[in-house]
Amino acid sequence: MEKIKIENLTYCYPGREEPALKGINLILGEGEFVLLIGESGSGKSTLLKVLSGLIPDFYGGSYEGEVYIDGLKLRRMRNRERARKLGFLGQNPENQLFTARVEKELVLAMENLGFTRELMRKRVAETAGFFNLTPYLKSKVAWLSGGMKQKLALASLTALGPEVLLLDEPLSQLDPQSAEEILNLLVRLNQEYGITVVMAEQRLEKCLSLADRVVWMEKGEIRGEGTPEELGSFWGRDKLFLLPSLPRLFALMGEKKLPLTVKEGRKHLAAYEVLQGGRQEGEHGQRREAVLQVKGLWYAYPPGKEVLKNLNFTVYEHDIWIIMGENGAGKTTLLKVLSGLLPASRGKVLFRGEDLRDLPLKEKSRRIAYIPQNPDDYFFLPTVREEVIFNLEQTGKNKEEADSLLEQFGLASYHAFNPRDLSMGEKQRLLLACVAALEPEILLMDEPTRGLDYKGKERLGRWLKDWGAKGKAALIVSHDVEFAAEYGEKVMLLFDGEIAAQGSKYQVMDNSLFYSPDINRLFASRGGGILTCEEACAVLSRGRVQKQVQ
Repeated sequence: MEKIKIENLTYCYPGREEPALKGINLILGEGEFVLLIGESGSGKSTLLKVLSGLIPDFYGGSYEGEVYIDGLKLRRMRNRERARKLGFLGQNPENQLFTARVEKELVLAMENLGFTRELMRKRVAETAGFFNLTPYLKSKVAWLSGGMKQKLALASLTALGPEVLLLDEPLSQLDPQSAEEILNLLVRLNQEYGITVVMAEQRLEKCLSLADRVVWMEKGEIRGEGTPEELGSFWGRDKLFLLPSLPRLFALMGEKKLPLTVKEGRKHLAAYEVLQGGRQEGEHGQRREAVLQVKGLWYAYPPGKEVLKNLNFTVYEHDIWIIMGENGAGKTTLLKVLSGLLPASRGKVLFRGEDLRDLPLKEKSRRIAYIPQNPDDYFFLPTVREEVIFNLEQTGKNKEEADSLLEQFGLASYHAFNPRDLSMGEKQRLLLACVAALEPEILLMDEPTRGLDYKGKERLGRWLKDWGAKGKAALIVSHDVEFAAEYGEKVMLLFDGEIAAQGSKYQVMDNSLFYSPDINRLFASRGGGILTCEEACAVLSRGRVQKQVQ
């Protein structure tokens, strides 16, 4: 039975010449779990906003075609009816949290829709129990971790009893355990309660096998749809980057039926002779000086809640660190202390041997660049070009260099755009252009892969490698274990404000229970030591050649 029908949908944002969606035709069945995939800018988020009614009501623009919900035209439905039937969760859950306390947040939407007090009390009890929020009902929303905020936003939608959930990259800010928990909740809502789930996501490793159907979008059009197992037939070799690392590995080895889970992958792996040799520790031959030294660092938020506890580590020139850990472990706080935005409660942070507290503010901001989790927190000027020019002027450079930087980062055609009108991938490229203008000695980035597709992550990763090759250093907070395995050199694992592990990526991630990529888990029973698809391909190819020679 069809739940949603889209007919000849074309949409163009105000002030844009190129439509964001072109001739979309799609039918979504009742109770389906549908995954929207595609590169950044392919139209996934726009399609979800259309289905929620935000487009064209809130965003405006030119709109052609129709969307039907249970046979009724979406544009003719009243807002109250839409809110009851359709739950939309955007990329940043904090934008949908409005109250101070968890219990009040669960009640807010129900109050706005006129639920009775008795029904609200019942729904709060049911929803808090289902999402395991009961112990937090009296807690302040601001104190919750990113994973808990995501659960709260999803719970607030579920309390309304929606028939369809529309989710825009709900895993992008979550650590592996929190992402797994959210996915398990979504599967239960879908399978046990029959709620239709339409989800756009870039981190496909865990959610691909859960979907009933996958819809592939490119440049505002639907280019293919089918079951997850049929994904390999969508593309030629040039599009395999859209696949998660596990099925991509076997696609590159020439297989047609692709595994979606580690369990399935090990069955495929049994046909190969696996020779060791995937592990390659990177070494810098040149003498490297310490950029940052952290000694006995503590930090406590008022009224004395300790967030960082006795941290000790050194960052050298050329180092690319990835800082991982559960939501609320203290990763963002650590970056803020290292940047000088927050003062250490105890201990020392030395920058080039000098106490960070003694550095003048202007010098500190020029030599240490902090990029926050939300790019919009960084931008404050009306155009893309002006943002780059401002950063050039901080170091006394000629503003004429802005055009070459915009060209370098693929932003020349966006020079007059407001930064907040850019896609997430475009915003990240603008951040990198601003950093390149500043040329700091160390870069602190908080979740830079959030919302990026594979190409965006690859572009960022290559840029970071070039950055390290110049003698610069970087500390990157990320939940993306695949990115960490591919582009990190050293990894730090934070747990409850303490360093649980630190060292090379192989030392920390190899055979880790929760912070290893699927490729590493695939080879765990064969000796491990392999973190990336490229390493795995090399090992399997050597094994296959060895078999043929013998």
